[in-house]
Amino acid sequence: MFGVLYMVMVMTGAVVAYLRVGWSFSDAVYMVIVTVYTVGYGEVHPIETPLLRSITITTIVLGCTGMIYLTGALVQFITLNQINQVFGIKRMSHQIDRLRNHVIICGFGRIGVMLAQGLRSGGADFVILEPDAGAVAMARDLGYLCLQADATDEDSLRAAGIEHARTLATVISNDAANVFITLSARGLNPNLEIIARGELPSTESKLIQAGANKVVLPAHIGAERIAEMILYQETARFIRGSDRMKDFEKVLLSLGLDIHVVVAAPKSPAIGKTIETLEQQGAGSFFIVQINRRHGDPVTRPPGSTVIADGDGLVLVGRDGRARAFGALFEAGGRAAFRVSAR
Repeated sequence: MFGVLYMVMVMTGAVVAYLRVGWSFSDAVYMVIVTVYTVGYGEVHPIETPLLRSITITTIVLGCTGMIYLTGALVQFITLNQINQVFGIKRMSHQIDRLRNHVIICGFGRIGVMLAQGLRSGGADFVILEPDAGAVAMARDLGYLCLQADATDEDSLRAAGIEHARTLATVISNDAANVFITLSARGLNPNLEIIARGELPSTESKLIQAGANKVVLPAHIGAERIAEMILYQETARFIRGSDRMKDFEKVLLSLGLDIHVVVAAPKSPAIGKTIETLEQQGAGSFFIVQINRRHGDPVTRPPGSTVIADGDGLVLVGRDGRARAFGALFEAGGRAAFRVSAR
């Protein structure tokens, strides 16, 4: 700032001096600029009088000195930024190399941002892979370990420490990219837990075949949650609303369990069967803790002899990642009339 202010004062003073000796404004400005920048195209008017020579010499000495100062400051700024960037990347690489049992997040979009916030709140170590420079800058400003790299490249996954990671979450909005990342990650680390995002329902089976342990369909989960709130307001408020239940859900997750709300769709295998029969058919993957009758009050701790009717909403506690077992029993014809959400 000092250098810029200094140059403005020198150039302004020189222009005023040339104006005083009778030069036009355009000639004065042109003369000052070619002098300060040492271009040397020649004088606009002959420099013959002692006064003109004094003005020109003063402009050369003060102006060139100021330009050298500004140029040096600019070079120093650029060099320091480059050095800091290089050392910052090296420091980040060393930090990543020391990580063990960490999480790799592929993509720093809307879901990636929320996922990173949740992992930080939970005290988990994680690395983000994101190709967009703007998103990378935002992640680093937030204090996250973030590599500007394409997660579909195996070298990028290795740079993120995939050999030592415990979980990889690929949450890119491109289904094809998520499938490719899943294939690459599974090949690099056979013991890695892979959680993949899918946009289309048809992508779920592809991701499972590619090696994903779990598949999350955000659009479906959002629709299920809205339907749950519309159909069973009291249950939704009880299960999802209180801090106590949120803490309880965390405890269940630590035990490999989760709370689910499903609907017995018309013509599903569950219609007309008792709770005891359904739990047996589920082969221990869940048990039913509450029934919400379509026309009636919720039944908490229902007995095993309770018969499931068309449109009943059921609150289940089941093993994490076993939503497929729920779908086989509660969806019409084995297809998703109202998909099970595992949250």
